[in-house]
Amino acid sequence: MASLTYDLTLAGLSVGSAAALSGIGLIVTYRATGVLNFAHGAIAMVCAYLLRQCTVEWGWPLWLGTLVTLFLVAPALGLALERLVFRPLAVLGGDPAQTLVASIGVFVLLVGGAVLLWGQGARDDVPTVLSADPWGQLAVAVAVAAAVGAVTRWTRFGRELRAVVDDRSLAVLGGIDADRVAAAGWAFGSFTAGLTGVLLAPYVRLDPYGLPLLVMEVIAVAVAARMRRLGVAVPVALGIGVAQSQLTRFHPSGRAEPLLQAVGANLFVVALLVAALVLPGVGTRDALPRTATARVRTPAGAWIVALALFLIPLGFAGEDLHTAVQVPALGVVLLSLVVVTGRGGQISLGQAAYAGLGALFTALLSAGRLPLLPALPELTALLVAVLLVAPLGLLTGWPAIRRQGLAPALATFAVGVGVSRFVLAQPYATSGLTPTRPTGFEGDRAYYVLELGLLSLALLATHTLCRGRTGRALAALRDHESGASAAGVPVPSLKLAAFVTGAALAALGGGMLTMGVRAFDPGAYDPVRGLLWFAAIVVLGADSTLGALAAAALLVGLDAGTKGGVAAALIGVLAVLAGRFPGGPQEAVRAALARLRPGPGLRHELTPTGARARERVRAGMAGVGSAARDGRGMSGASTDGRAEAGRGGPGSTEADQGGSATPRPAERAGDPPPSGGALRLAGAEAGAEGREAQPAARSGTPPPPLFLRARRLRLVHGGLAALDGVDLDVPPGRVSAVVGPNGAGKSTLLHCLAGSLRPGQGRVRLGGRDITRLPAHARTRLGIARTFQQPAVFPSSTVAENVRVGAEQGPRADPAAVERALRLFGLDGAVRTAPAAGLPTGTLRRIELARALAGNPRVLLLDEPAAGLDTAEVAALARVLRALADDGMALLVVEHDLDLVADLADVVHVMAAGRIVTSGPADHVLRTPGTLDPLDPAVDR
Repeated sequence: MASLTYDLTLAGLSVGSAAALSGIGLIVTYRATGVLNFAHGAIAMVCAYLLRQCTVEWGWPLWLGTLVTLFLVAPALGLALERLVFRPLAVLGGDPAQTLVASIGVFVLLVGGAVLLWGQGARDDVPTVLSADPWGQLAVAVAVAAAVGAVTRWTRFGRELRAVVDDRSLAVLGGIDADRVAAAGWAFGSFTAGLTGVLLAPYVRLDPYGLPLLVMEVIAVAVAARMRRLGVAVPVALGIGVAQSQLTRFHPSGRAEPLLQAVGANLFVVALLVAALVLPGVGTRDALPRTATARVRTPAGAWIVALALFLIPLGFAGEDLHTAVQVPALGVVLLSLVVVTGRGGQISLGQAAYAGLGALFTALLSAGRLPLLPALPELTALLVAVLLVAPLGLLTGWPAIRRQGLAPALATFAVGVGVSRFVLAQPYATSGLTPTRPTGFEGDRAYYVLELGLLSLALLATHTLCRGRTGRALAALRDHESGASAAGVPVPSLKLAAFVTGAALAALGGGMLTMGVRAFDPGAYDPVRGLLWFAAIVVLGADSTLGALAAAALLVGLDAGTKGGVAAALIGVLAVLAGRFPGGPQEAVRAALARLRPGPGLRHELTPTGARARERVRAGMAGVGSAARDGRGMSGASTDGRAEAGRGGPGSTEADQGGSATPRPAERAGDPPPSGGALRLAGAEAGAEGREAQPAARSGTPPPPLFLRARRLRLVHGGLAALDGVDLDVPPGRVSAVVGPNGAGKSTLLHCLAGSLRPGQGRVRLGGRDITRLPAHARTRLGIARTFQQPAVFPSSTVAENVRVGAEQGPRADPAAVERALRLFGLDGAVRTAPAAGLPTGTLRRIELARALAGNPRVLLLDEPAAGLDTAEVAALARVLRALADDGMALLVVEHDLDLVADLADVVHVMAAGRIVTSGPADHVLRTPGTLDPLDPAVDR
């Protein structure tokens, strides 16, 4: 027994050493670049294949093949990835979503390339670099960890590495070559990946899919070490390896025996699930608002072409039609990613697991093998399978509620791996399954017609969910989660709804797929396939249902009509180009076509005959327009909500004053009003017309005023008190201002009042209600609106849609609130239909204010609202805010512009070091000597 324990311990140390090397490489790459390298396992696989190619196929000596593979090819591969793929992303700002897609793209590209070069079969003739004795591998792992620790702690490069990790931009300003640090990190990470692959390949299955996934399972080691501590990663890897090896000696009996054995043999997967779902999330520094571009509507002609292409297979026969039946099923699976990722903006790498569960449950239910349920007709089994799998979407949706950055990616990947290992790949659940097609649809052509019907239903459901109020809320969640919550969007429940809907669609597609091919293949739903699907849907149009259909046709068509691996290689190439083309391949093609169009100077002049014809057409159209205006009369003119703004106002055009229909400069998309004209006009209207400018005052009986109070708020960040016993009153009908130096805690105070942060101590009350524990969206629906220091708009939505989100999610529905808010801030002209992406900062400020007011709030919290506005706009803003306060609204303004504070505020609070040091009337606080010392950096505090 002692000998068996010893032998199993040695075997566990061997596996743990390889896992430790992989964890070290992942940590070093992440610390140097901020990238969680999902391609780590693929690099290990490529290096193992390359060593075999050098020694077995080409006959090189083992020592030479090892040196070339580990010390030349592996680091060179890392340097190439850093220079060609990830450095452009770092220059663009290192958006985590694009970086993750690029990393997955490299994974998919390397896997596809390996399939093209070496085939899909497993290899068992990889040479052994180190003997089976684990002490050599353990010594290598410990030596590498010690060397890395010594370099990072005691060398100049280590100090530069820590500086880049803390703040890359600040490190660059300090003279550190961040690109050199990142290149070194990638080279070393690729070296450790290659070393891991070379050590593992002789003892495990070497194929393009198995080894990369096996290496990625040990990402749990790096997560447990919080992507930082090598001293934690190595013991964790060794401990899991030894425990997994020791569990192989136990053979439990009973019905749970297969599952328990699977758990014991896949302890790294269990650790990955625990690390991703239970441990605190990693990558919080990557939790940034995702960049988004304006959504381009799909031309109607494209849908006609797609319909024709999907009908063509009805004329196929034999093997071609048997392959074609897979396209609609995969299209439904990819539609689930349109809902979750494309529209909801949530990273989901586990959709293959839900598709596999849908396929498995459909087969089990139709065969009568699911306990407590009889055999069901195939279509009924498919429906029940969808209903069973949909709630499981909570497994991936729940961790995403309060986590951002890398955590959702890890959680969804972990669930996908867990389902694949513990359910889909287990013979006790899948052996002997022979799925059948529904009665009357046994033939390929009839079944294809059924699939088209189910695909149409899925398209309709996706279209319904992604349009209207829910669609706008999802787009807001995708573009700016904090801004969406501040607008009243129930972010947690909306995330869960997106994941549950995505799980249901994936299960539907999986069930259709298994019935279409009349077989259940666990390999068709493994995590590697899920990564491929994610990359495909992102690069071909994550927010486009047509893109999902195109991706399905591309993946099935290429794999069936060409050598295996072509589809993966193509998708991988498109994904790694994310750094070169931030808007995606579609945007790059669209921009290239726009450049090819002839400019104004290249347009040909009309012939005299053409010019006369053009004049006759224009004269005829003018006559039609004149008749239409005469028939409409004054009532028709008054139906346009913009007419109330007056002639020459921000909503008028030259045509309103008898000229041409060319928009005035203030209306052109992307242009702010000249000299603050529109906002100045809005402010004048607010002052001249009294309460008409306030939306709440025009929607019936005004709601009772609310008093916002904070008592003894305390919040500690990193051992420092950002708030230290703050008491604050925000009374209705008055403007309160908070001023102070940078770092005084002003924005933190605003976050605590709005619900973005929860104080460690103290209470926040609205009227007579304690709202301390309420989230931001719940406070918005109680009447608290806010703006952000950086404008929190939704770039892919139009200006009017931005404002409509605030009106739809606010405390009191008011259909006219959108038009009044747009008119109040001069956004009711042509700019209303322009996407918010790319608009000037001043316009974005007005959009954010209009959205906040469209919800008819009773308390308004403003974080530096004057930033980005010119002098005239600031003055107009002050008049608007003053009018709102006169209408009974409670306003709190955090502002550095003391002139604006002096003109606007009734009460001023001065903050320093997390405390309010002075409070009083604006005249007293701003003019009394000594009260503004905290704002003067020259004053010793």
